[in-house]
Amino acid sequence: MAAAKGHAGCVTWYDAAGRTPPGKPGKHGAAPGTRRSGGRPPGELELVLSQSVVSAVEAVGGFAGGIYLRSRTEGLLRLAALTGLPPGLFHPWWRMHVNRPFPIAEAYRLGRAVHLADAEEAMRRFPQLMAGLPFPFGSMYAPVAAGRERAGVLAVLRRATPGQPIENGDRHRMHNAARRLGAALGTLADRGVGVEWDADPVSVQSPATSTPPVRLGRFTWDLATGEVAADAGTHTILDSPAGEFPGTVEAFTEGLAGEDVLGLWALARQIAASVLPTTRRIRVCGPDGRPYLIELSGRGTGPSGGSAGPLSGFVLDLGSGPVTTEATDRLTRGLLSLDRLGRIVHLNRSAETSLGLGRPELVGRVLWEALPWLGQPLFEDHFRAAMISHDPVGFTARRPPDEWLSFSLQPGHDGVTVVLAPADGPPQEQAAGEPAGAAAGLVAPADRASVLYRPVALAIALTEAVTARQVSAVVTEELLPAFGGGGLAIYLLHERHLFLAWETGFPQGFLDRFDGVALDARLPGVETLTSGRPLFYESMRHLAAAYPGIPLDAHVGARAFLPLIASGRPVGSCILGFDRPRVFSHEERTVLTALAGLIAQALERAQRYDSESALARGLQDALLPHRLPVLRNATTVGRYLPGTQGMDVGGDWYDVVVTGGELALVIGDVQGHGVAAAATMGQLRSAVRAFALSGHDPQEVMSGTNRLLIDLDPGQFASCCYVLVDPVTGRTQAVRAGHPQPLLHHPHGPTEVLDLAGGVVLGVDPEARYPVTELRLEPGAVLALYTDGLVERPGTDIDLGVERLRAALAECGSIPLAETADRLIREAVHSSDRPDDIALLLASRWA
Repeated sequence: MAAAKGHAGCVTWYDAAGRTPPGKPGKHGAAPGTRRSGGRPPGELELVLSQSVVSAVEAVGGFAGGIYLRSRTEGLLRLAALTGLPPGLFHPWWRMHVNRPFPIAEAYRLGRAVHLADAEEAMRRFPQLMAGLPFPFGSMYAPVAAGRERAGVLAVLRRATPGQPIENGDRHRMHNAARRLGAALGTLADRGVGVEWDADPVSVQSPATSTPPVRLGRFTWDLATGEVAADAGTHTILDSPAGEFPGTVEAFTEGLAGEDVLGLWALARQIAASVLPTTRRIRVCGPDGRPYLIELSGRGTGPSGGSAGPLSGFVLDLGSGPVTTEATDRLTRGLLSLDRLGRIVHLNRSAETSLGLGRPELVGRVLWEALPWLGQPLFEDHFRAAMISHDPVGFTARRPPDEWLSFSLQPGHDGVTVVLAPADGPPQEQAAGEPAGAAAGLVAPADRASVLYRPVALAIALTEAVTARQVSAVVTEELLPAFGGGGLAIYLLHERHLFLAWETGFPQGFLDRFDGVALDARLPGVETLTSGRPLFYESMRHLAAAYPGIPLDAHVGARAFLPLIASGRPVGSCILGFDRPRVFSHEERTVLTALAGLIAQALERAQRYDSESALARGLQDALLPHRLPVLRNATTVGRYLPGTQGMDVGGDWYDVVVTGGELALVIGDVQGHGVAAAATMGQLRSAVRAFALSGHDPQEVMSGTNRLLIDLDPGQFASCCYVLVDPVTGRTQAVRAGHPQPLLHHPHGPTEVLDLAGGVVLGVDPEARYPVTELRLEPGAVLALYTDGLVERPGTDIDLGVERLRAALAECGSIPLAETADRLIREAVHSSDRPDDIALLLASRWA
């Protein structure tokens, strides 16, 4: 979610590329990339995060800040709130694993603050941080604890203080800000509000620091008597003590210049001479030398004369805004003012002419969104450098179709001033791979270093990608934009053949003919792997000359073929396609070759992960029932859906046990993931089944399983729901241990959330009691047991998920049970990012 829309004090949403298109609702209720416009108020967690991050930045004199919270993926922190920077420019930093060598991870992992006064100290302690953000800045990181649990990290960016450590006062203020945030998160958690974060970050506009206050005063002026009645605001603006004001027009205008007094009287007499109600305004120079606006309103008597009523007036202190606007409009160079989120808040007439767009089309929009030709990765680096380093940055850009402009970025605490001027073209002596404008002396040292950002961002993102599909997606998102590519294909080696694993940007079906080619085929994608050398072709004409007869697609652009080799072992090949011919500089060839090695290592790790994941899923599948018992009077249907985050197997399970003439329905969820959770799940399933088959009643089944889990002492706990149904009479006994309440769909009535009395989760208290609730299951009724993965959504209350599930079950009516189960989990199946497993068990009896 990148640059923003919104006003001060509003939470704003962005997409990953820095755009704000109108879109579908996001995970936290607003459309990613759309402006909040009243509608749904921010959630409690959003409000706590917004207030905390803004307060922390102000407390320690920073210019930007963020809050990372733990997610539902073990070991992963996610950026939840950001102020002072456009989120899209820092997309690779939205996720942070706790074992990474970065200050955010260290602060969370060790539970202690990290303070970096300048770039030199940061480079010494965290070189990977400075490789990705090679700019001079200081930073502070404080762990946040909600009760006894670590909740996340509070981070603030500030100007560097070379050679001077961060003062103790700022350290204490940062610690206190983190403590207050932790207390607020703990309060939310106690009230049942989730304090984990699995969505994109919310962006918070920072309070202004340099804008003078807007003041307003009211007065009335009786022209006939010369009496003026003014309020306290007017006295404050005009520097006249209220208690000493005699109430005359002379006293009212005493602090004004003579020409302003005459102009004010002329304005008043014009209004008095009018027939219709009239409002006029005049700008005067106040006693303190600042400009003020006076507005007069009234209705006169016209030329016939007579007594006019008193005039009503306002005195407005608007700061220097109007004067500044007039002054900048007189400049021959273009001038824009951006806030800290990249939005255009002002531009002069010369800028309108230079950019070819008017103020209504530009003001309020993000610069690189309003001007798509500035949305290239290199230009993003320039803006990133200016906003973090606070050093001036310059570059040259081509405005379509063929006009060149020089940009000079002058950053400050509240935003960036952009100066535009015509340019003859790109600097002729610009070196290959060097930022535009470097040869002209326009690029700051921090900006030169920023060209490393994209490769480093790719490297960071690749370390977090787990599956081969995730690796390919990262390459698409980071590598293609960095080099202006339009197409990507990745082939993986298997038994001396290359198989197409990922493609984007190529004509549909074109690459299928190369799928499964052997290593003896004379094709560039094969030869780059077998030779270990990257192949670069500046156009399709050059490619056709090197490989006569090779099938070509309709594009005429350049191609790069990169060998994917990890530690000397061939993994596959990568093809980059470009829409137009281009020359690959020596620097670009070097960087692409190095990145190909990183991609190969990530893909090799992903292939190993996929194999291990298949084995893990096989283990989990063996622990779940493959077939449910079939009875004449009852039907049961089970569904299991694994999570998509992480390789570890989960601890969700369901079971159906026939005990004499009754049917025992069981569903449970072991805390955590991994082989340990799966092993505990297998033990619990066996224990519940053994107790049930031994003829124990539901309370004894649950109590016995609880004591067994405590005796085993696996260091885990579990929730469980056990329901015993007599299929003939419908008599039902249910017991619950910390598990979500089941749902009951009546055949000709409502669908309700049952209110079963329950005890604590299994594995905590050996003396825990589990009361039994009795009810009757009517013929045709449907009982639904489920685990929390089916109803939990990041950033929303679990009760809302339960209500959605209840409504979905009600809509199913009397359709077959298997179809009902499929409908209930259909939405979860379509979700590509499920942090938790899902188990569902439906049961119905028939007369």
